[in-house]
Parts: sequence; structure tokens; C-alpha cells
Amino acid sequence: MTTGDIILYIFILVDDSLPHIAMHSQATLYPSELVTIGILFSLKGGSFRAFYRWLKRDYGDWFGKGELPHRTRLGRLLKTHQDWCDLLMAEPTFFTVIDTYPIELIFPIREGRSKQQVGKKGKDKGRWSIGIKLCWLLNETCRVVAWDCDTMNVHDQSFHSVVEPFVGQTIVLADYGFRDQEGVPENLKLCKKGTWNERMCVETALSMVTLVCDLKRIRHRVMGYIQARMAYVSAMFNILLDLFHNI
Repeated sequence: MTTGDIILYIFILVDDSLPHIAMHSQATLYPSELVTIGILFSLKGGSFRAFYRWLKRDYGDWFGKGELPHRTRLGRLLKTHQDWCDLLMAEPTFFTVIDTYPIELIFPIREGRSKQQVGKKGKDKGRWSIGIKLCWLLNETCRVVAWDCDTMNVHDQSFHSVVEPFVGQTIVLADYGFRDQEGVPENLKLCKKGTWNERMCVETALSMVTLVCDLKRIRHRVMGYIQARMAYVSAMFNILLDLFHNI
């Protein structure tokens, strides 16, 4: 398939999956178009400036009635309407899996140089890093059911809020990083290392976004845009799985 074919397939899946959302009278992009652009950016990775140049040059006449909004306005639109990605989340299954994914934003030596620093210091693979954590809850088909993100210095137990809404709907498998002396949600099952190999699906999913989307290196430095990036990455993963199984 060509790049154009992939964009068309993604748009069709997004348009079919999103419920009817009224388009603002002054908007130039339909909701499905905006979410498709966010998914393409998450898939392509890199800086938003370079992505915008590529999109405007090669496929600018495909979106926005033949004319894309300005780069900065498009970025603000993606941040403002990131909640539309929640409509593309999957349904929970009997078993689900939860895990966190650290993303380094700056080198530790640069800590404190900016008053607007978003990332916090935490350990990643035995070394100190400054950044954020992405938490994914995946169902049996590896589709994202829910997600959240926070700074890297927080413990995994802070993501119990991702699990609690699904009490009575699913049993969530997790490692011992999610344990809490004050108790865990009743549907959270802590698994010893080497048991419940069903949890390996989340490792596969997170390694894919590392290699394909270069998610370990994001260039956003404002929390609102970081959260928007995580929302579109989660939606992208579900849409691409649907695309793979439909082709």
C-alpha cells in the first residue's frame, strides 16, 4: 500500500468509529480529519514542525477543504480536542493487563535549568532519568482500554485510578510495582515475576511504539501537549490494529 492508501484507510476507520460530532461553524477540519492528523503525527513521530511541513506539502489538499490551518493553530486544535480519542478506546475483556512506560524528556544534568520543567526525576532501567510515565490498560486483543500519564517520580500505585472504573468488568493483571500497603483495587491481581505470561502483550505493545513511533523521544515540553500526544498514540494503536485485521 502507498502512504496515501494508509491515510485513507485510517480516516475511514476513524470516521466509522467516532460518533456524530457537530462541526463548529468556523472550523475548516471535520472531527474525523483532525483525529486522523493526530494519529498520523503519532505514527510518524519526530517534531511537529517537520510533520506539518510533510503533511502540507504532500497531503495538504486532502484536509481542511483543501487548506490546512496554520501549524500553531493545528497544534492547539489537537490539544483542545484530545478527548475525542477517548471515543476510540476499546472495551475491557475478562482479563486486562496494565503497565507503565517511562519517557525521558531531558538529561539529568539539565535538571532545574528551566522554571517550566515538566518532567521529574525517577529511575528507568537502573539509571536516573527526568521525564514522564505513560500507563496503558490493554485488553486480551492488545487494544488500549484506558490510559493515563504522570511524572516519572510517582510510584506505579498512583495509576490505580486507571483500574478502579472497571471494577466488576475485568480482572487486571499487574506486576508488583502496583502494590500498595493501603490496598489495591479489588479487581487488580498482582502477579509474581515469571507467572501469568498473558502480561507479555503489554511489553510487546510498548516495544512497538518505541520502535515504530520513536515514542521514547518526544519534543513536547508543555504538559497539555504531552497529554495530547499520549491520547493520540493510544488511539493510533487501536486504529492500526483494526487496520491490520481488516486488510
